[in-house]
Amino acid sequence: MAIQFQHSSSKKKSFLGISCQACENKSCLIKRNLNSNVTQELTQTRKEIKCKKGQQFIIEGAPVIGLFFILKGKVKVLRTGINGREQIVRFANTGEIIGHRGFGTEEYYSIGAVTLEDTTLCYFSKDSLQSTLLKDPVFTYDMMLFYANELNKSESKVKTLSQMTVRERVVDALLYINRKFKQKNNYLGLVLSRREYADFVGTTEEQVIRVLSSLKKEKLIISKGKRIQIPNVAKLQKEISEHNYYLHC
Repeated sequence: MAIQFQHSSSKKKSFLGISCQACENKSCLIKRNLNSNVTQELTQTRKEIKCKKGQQFIIEGAPVIGLFFILKGKVKVLRTGINGREQIVRFANTGEIIGHRGFGTEEYYSIGAVTLEDTTLCYFSKDSLQSTLLKDPVFTYDMMLFYANELNKSESKVKTLSQMTVRERVVDALLYINRKFKQKNNYLGLVLSRREYADFVGTTEEQVIRVLSSLKKEKLIISKGKRIQIPNVAKLQKEISEHNYYLHC
């Protein structure tokens, strides 16, 4: 499926084509630095990409062309694991950056990215970003802090998950999704297949099914098809109280 680019325009008032100045994603790295004339010039190079649900917009191993910011939507970030099996690294929501792990130091993306629903992305080319970083020290410093925070979270994740049982990893994943995507109509705001849960926590689909079935019998969760509800978050948190359940954010 071809990726559709749409140039931004400050004159447009619809959601698509909205300017960075009018964007409501206050957590966005670009949005936070709009007080700089240099960064404002960067926004003029921005392109919007409209992706359908299930569309892959970053292919693992492809040359790095730039960074993607989620204007609206949900994305799963993945990489190829042992024996070619898909491993989900994280899930990304509105306002987050995709493709930063390959930006700046490597020539190829170390991850792939697939949309989980119809998604709109803001794209900034590698050249325009590097030019801005060289000219704007405040933006560069903010980017450095972002990378430092990402590295810290990655190291903490590896340490904590290595000490968790399969049940604890599934519980941690449910709490992570609840924090990140909240609950919608009393169910988690992100609907995943059992296979996707397995690819995220690093186990088999059968083990995920068994754990979810056990949690349901214990009334720690309520499920209806793929949809999952957490009736008492505090009670589920006790399952991994000895671990840092605020690991993912």
